[in-house]
Amino acid sequence: MNEVLFDAVRHNNWATQSLLTFCRAQNFTAEQLEVTGVGTYGGILATLHHIITCDGSYVRRLADSDLLPWADGSNPDADFATLAEWAEEARLLWEDVLSKPIDVERVIVVDNGLRACHAGIFIAQALNHANHHREQVCAILTGFGIEPPDIQAWEYAWSTNRIWDLPK
Repeated sequence: MNEVLFDAVRHNNWATQSLLTFCRAQNFTAEQLEVTGVGTYGGILATLHHIITCDGSYVRRLADSDLLPWADGSNPDADFATLAEWAEEARLLWEDVLSKPIDVERVIVVDNGLRACHAGIFIAQALNHANHHREQVCAILTGFGIEPPDIQAWEYAWSTNRIWDLPK
């Protein structure tokens, strides 16, 4: 039923994990991790933390679950290793959520009970939010003179054999 969402959500998870792995491998100093760019959420680590905890919060609410207690953002000092664990936990919950029927018209309460939206919009927001902030991290990397990893959907497709060359 939700098959059309698998590639989009799997790309989302792959892109976040790829960017996290790339940034971790750069061995940035604490000062470099806090450098921001114009119009960015925060530094690299803070923005990755924001992406992953929000993603966990989105999927937890879609699952109507108490799983992923870290998704409340209460551990702002998480390091790369912890963020990688959280991203994997969120990925697994997304897989579980997508393996079951999703009522896209189900109402989800947001903004501390001030608003409500349909689950379909909630999924769209989850994907858009992560992409938006990943681009901010890439902008910071570019500001350091570092070529960011290719995390667009085409690269995901090549990495997962979801695209291929036709014989000539």
